[in-house]
This record gives sequence, structure tokens and C-alpha cells, in this order.
Amino acid sequence: MEKWRLIPFKHFDPFENMAIDEAIFRADRQGEMPPTLRLYGWKKPAVSMGYFQNAEREINCEYCRDRGIDIVRRPTGGLAVLHGNDLTYSLVAGENSPHFSSDIIETYRIISECIISGLDKSGVKAEMVEKGRIERGPAGAFCFATSYRNELLVDGKKVCGSAQVRARDMFLQHGSLLIDFDPAAVCAAIMTKGMKAGTLEASVTSIRKSVGDNVGIGTLCRNIAAGFEEVLNIHLIEGSLSPEEETLRNGLLENKYRNVRWNMGRGAKSGY
Repeated sequence: MEKWRLIPFKHFDPFENMAIDEAIFRADRQGEMPPTLRLYGWKKPAVSMGYFQNAEREINCEYCRDRGIDIVRRPTGGLAVLHGNDLTYSLVAGENSPHFSSDIIETYRIISECIISGLDKSGVKAEMVEKGRIERGPAGAFCFATSYRNELLVDGKKVCGSAQVRARDMFLQHGSLLIDFDPAAVCAAIMTKGMKAGTLEASVTSIRKSVGDNVGIGTLCRNIAAGFEEVLNIHLIEGSLSPEEETLRNGLLENKYRNVRWNMGRGAKSGY
């Protein structure tokens, strides 16, 4: 049975979270570093926005600044997410590994199956968007207002948003599972083209909305990890960052993710 690395759940600030994900993605895999699943949270509310988004047009920067909400630009695409009470995952693997392919949509499907299995173990019945994309009104800059093919719905509402980047025959996919959801805060922090909190609530749900407080973060993490093991027939072994990844993380943190020019600029070169 193939062995993968699991980096267990821990809270970090948004800049550290993105630096760690990118460090794992950029590390030299020639030493046969196994695929890595990482589960993490956010020390305080933060907005992560997609690589190509325009911060001034799509994020209410004044609102975020006044409330101490940090803004970080992801290395992946997609739309903005207001993080707080959510479980975020990241997966780094080879696009041509036995479990995945060079087809991005197919990779989303496989990862979604793993998460569906983990959610099912937690009492949450999720399903995939079968085809196309579903929009319920003006999506604006908010990730969860639009559901794309192979993303996850619970009772017809989006519960998980994901994004991906590829380079050097590797991919990084990360996404957030909403444990709780505050539509008013989202409408205040992210430009939603006039979408009201009530309208947003009709298209987005959360784990707490589905099963209440019956599933703690520790149980949810174990179940999501077990979902990957079950669907992919792998064995996850807890580990930590390698020395190379630690060095990359520190450099990315200092020179990129804590740099306002990266976070507030648009489409700056990432240096892959």
C-alpha cells in the first residue's frame, strides 16, 4: 500500500498558511518525497483571494483593515474566501501519479470523492456537481456563490471551494470546508455585486448547518484523512516539513506572503 505524508491540523496566520502550501509544492521531489495532504485552520478571520483577482475592485479592503482581517493572495486561482471557522486542506502530488492525471477536472473529481467519503463518515451527505457550473445570481468575487463541475454540494448548496495550480508535473490543490458560515460578514468583506446575505445563504451551507455541533474539528480531520485513505487505497503517515521545505517556507514568508506588493498587486509573477 502506498504511503503518503499527512501534516496534521494546526492553526496558522494566512501568510504562513500560503507559504507552507507553496513550499511543499515547490520542494524538490526528486528525493521521492511522497504526496502530501495537509489539514489546517486560521488563527483569526482572513480573506484569501485568487492569484488573478484585483484586490481594490474585489475586496472591501477598508472594511478588512478596520477589523484586523488580513488579506493574502493565494498561489492558486479562483475567487475570494473569508476564512474563519473552516477546515482547509491542501494536497500536493504528481499530476501523472497512479491516482491522478494531467486532466484538471478529473483531479478535482477524484479529490472530491475523497472529501465526500470523509464527510459521509462525519454524517454529512455531500454530492458532486455533475457538469457545467451553477450560478445562483451575481457571484461577484466570492468563491462559494458559484459551483463548478466536481465541486461539493450539501442539500444543493455549496460547502467546499477549491483551487489548483500546476507546474513541473506537480499540482497543488487546496480548498476550504465551511464548518460555519456568516453571510453578512462575507458580503461586507468581499464584493458580491449587490448580493444580499439572505440570497447568499440560499446558495451556501456549512457542516454545522448540516449536523450541528456533533462533529468536532479533530473528528472531522480524522474522517477527511480516512476518506483519502479509503478512496485512494493509501496509508497516511503523520509527518512534518522537511528542512528544504522549512527553508522555502521562511523565504516565501519573508519575501512574498508578508509583502503588501504581492498581496495587493494583481497577477504578480510567482516565480515558479
